[in-house]
Amino acid sequence: MSETQQTVYVVEDDEAVRDSLELLLKSARKVVRPYSTANAFLADYTDSMAGCIVLDIRMPGMDGLELQKRLNERHSILPIIFVTGHGDVPLAVDAMKEGAADFIQKPYREEALLEKIEAALAQDREQRKTLGEKQEIVRRINTLTPREHEIMDRMIAGQANKVIAIELEISQRTVEIHRSRVMHKMGTHSLAHLVRMVLSVKDLIDDR
Repeated sequence: MSETQQTVYVVEDDEAVRDSLELLLKSARKVVRPYSTANAFLADYTDSMAGCIVLDIRMPGMDGLELQKRLNERHSILPIIFVTGHGDVPLAVDAMKEGAADFIQKPYREEALLEKIEAALAQDREQRKTLGEKQEIVRRINTLTPREHEIMDRMIAGQANKVIAIELEISQRTVEIHRSRVMHKMGTHSLAHLVRMVLSVKDLIDDR
């Protein structure tokens, strides 16, 4: 199975509940992968997994909140839908503050759960599209020479070619050549677009 295929990962220690969820999701034509423990899911987890997680909030051993914490530490973007009991709603609210996509309280209507899963899968697609676009921008930035990168930074700061030439002690024509190469490598003709692209990945390139 391709990990890039959207999959609903069901993490539930109760075998009967897990089996019924698997049956429900398969009847809704979803790819489903069940796990009986949080540890088992975490052992399988990779960044390339796509889809969402339906996660029981209370389980023996590592519970749902601990699994969410571990996934957050690994910068997982898989949306999580917590399944909670009546007394666990405050815990679910805390989980939402930590980035969970949604929660549903037992007993729940199957249609309501499927609606939440559809929303989580749509969120996952959108996040992966954005992440893919950002990774492409970073790839383009990484093709720049050190001089091109320096000039791009000055372009983004709003410096004119003449100012860049004076401060770097190079000719204005050389600046224009580098500027043209920067725009070509970044795949844009617009300075405004270049600025937006670089700002969108600032969090990814600040650690370079």
